[in-house]
Amino acid sequence: KFKAGQTQQWANPLFEKCIRAWLSSRRGLNSRLKEGSVQSIGSHPLSQTSKMGKKSRVKTQKSGTGATAAVSPKEMMNLISELLQKCSSAAPSPGKEWEEYVQIRALVEKIRKKQKGMSVSFEGTREDFFSELMTWGAECGASCDCFEISNFADEGYGLKAARDIKAEELFLWIPRKMLMTVESAKDSVLGPLYSQDRILQAMGNVTLALHLLCERSNPSSPWLPYIKTLPADYDTPLYFEEEEVRHLLATQAIQDVLSQYKNTARQYAYFYKVIQTHPNASKLPLKDAFTFDDYRWAVSSVMTRQNQIPTADGSRVTLALIPLWDMCNHTNGLITTGYNLEDDRCECVALKDYKEGEQIYIFYGTRSNAEFVIHNGFFFEDNAHDRVKIKLGVSKSERLYAMKAEVLARAGIPASSIFALHCSEPPISAQLLAFLRVFCMTEEELRDYLVGDHAINKIFTLGNTEFPVSWENEIKLWTFLETRAALLLKTYKTSSEEDRSMLEKPDLSLHSRIAIKLRLAEKEILERAVSCCRAKRLHFQKQLDEGAPLPLYEESDIALLENADAKLPIILRKLEEEDESVQEEMNLAQIKPDAACVDSSKTPVLNGQCKDLNGTQEDPPGGDAVVKESKVEKHDPSTKRTEGEPKDGGK
Repeated sequence: KFKAGQTQQWANPLFEKCIRAWLSSRRGLNSRLKEGSVQSIGSHPLSQTSKMGKKSRVKTQKSGTGATAAVSPKEMMNLISELLQKCSSAAPSPGKEWEEYVQIRALVEKIRKKQKGMSVSFEGTREDFFSELMTWGAECGASCDCFEISNFADEGYGLKAARDIKAEELFLWIPRKMLMTVESAKDSVLGPLYSQDRILQAMGNVTLALHLLCERSNPSSPWLPYIKTLPADYDTPLYFEEEEVRHLLATQAIQDVLSQYKNTARQYAYFYKVIQTHPNASKLPLKDAFTFDDYRWAVSSVMTRQNQIPTADGSRVTLALIPLWDMCNHTNGLITTGYNLEDDRCECVALKDYKEGEQIYIFYGTRSNAEFVIHNGFFFEDNAHDRVKIKLGVSKSERLYAMKAEVLARAGIPASSIFALHCSEPPISAQLLAFLRVFCMTEEELRDYLVGDHAINKIFTLGNTEFPVSWENEIKLWTFLETRAALLLKTYKTSSEEDRSMLEKPDLSLHSRIAIKLRLAEKEILERAVSCCRAKRLHFQKQLDEGAPLPLYEESDIALLENADAKLPIILRKLEEEDESVQEEMNLAQIKPDAACVDSSKTPVLNGQCKDLNGTQEDPPGGDAVVKESKVEKHDPSTKRTEGEPKDGGK
């Protein structure tokens, strides 16, 4: 079965390796580049020559007060080289990440200023092209009778039911011919470069971004009816001003936001050089105009919309942009979209009953608000799956390390991992409970889970709240977790009360509001965790003081435990892998098909579903939770979904 909702990372170890090899092989070369010359790039096996294609006729837009004076190719190449060098240097020392971000941003802003007036645009507003999109969809065989595109105020554009729709009714299908995929990129003008560039071959999402830009500049592109309806800009952190990003300092999202910007700038600089110097890029329409704003727009378009679908022969998966369907906004619920291989189309059934005129929602997946903000550019107020990460590990220098590691291994849990504190009650999963119990065990308690006829079976009790190891163990683990959560709260520069006061300011920008809401949400999760841990600690202390008997474990309980939500083992990724996987900035989680809603010929699809941004797997977020339908507050623009209204009315 295919894994759905998965994308490749925007940061890739191969990218790092190629960039460094290229830089070392080309030192001093850039200053000698002549206008119109074609140069070979060290990391690419190239053909000998390539004729220059005709200049593409693209519409350009004036930014601000209009286009600046022409910038010489040499001057721009020097700036691009400086940016690439800065973004490819060694990682900054701890505490210096913000300083590096400011430096990279200053270079980018310098480039953007010189590129004013060079970006592609379309005459008219986004809304002007919705009817063309619907007509194109109908001509291609998509279902367009059950809905229409409508503006839902603070939530932006979305799909509105044109008639009553029943829950689980198939109301939307999009045939493959409408999708923009990595495969369609290979068959496009981008194909020759793709065949030679290892970065494009390794990073499908980057390929999709460049594919989108090439088709946007092509007046005869079959996807223009779709591309014209995409937002002109987004609310992802790539569009935040420096002061707006500053609100995220001390949050768990900040490192990923800074990495996202650095990776985007590095990719832009790399491909700018490739497009200008690679023989196989000579006919790309981007050769005449490829601005940072263009690439930022393409990256954000792909990042907020990309999904993984099976290839036509069903042998593997590929990334895709899915017109019309990606207009749906998010709400709590279940995955209701899949790919039907037999009919070769993406299909979506209704999440619930919809009356005519109501907005049709889909469920994007079990994402935290940090993931929503970073990848989608919105904060979801009623997020049933919100959480904050917590890194925990057994010290290798601890005397009982070997015993604890062995018990954890039998439970399928590594000795070090990244877990999560959830917004729900209780705030910890069965896996985290199991880890904490082992972490706080005495030598005698550890031996009880390692030696004896019943030791293996007892492993299944570690994640079950009904079977404490001992009252003392419970007191220790809840005390430890309470302390850790309290320490995390102290890392923030502002209090929850100060954040709430800031959110009351009427002149607060949308991006600042999103950032502060995310910061406050993290604190509230930690505050609830502290409160819960304190209550648990006091409860078990009372049990100990009163001499309450421990619940007795019986082998007959195993059958119950194996069907319980707390069943173990579940494998989690080790903390030791984090240094390597920090490069994997934007992986998507692997979502298993739900047998209740898809058959063997269909694959569930998530709208840009993503994994932890550092490439480390948390304990399954909300995997065992009961998901409740809930209404979303619509009075605040920072709660909007992917489809947002612009600040200037043209998004």
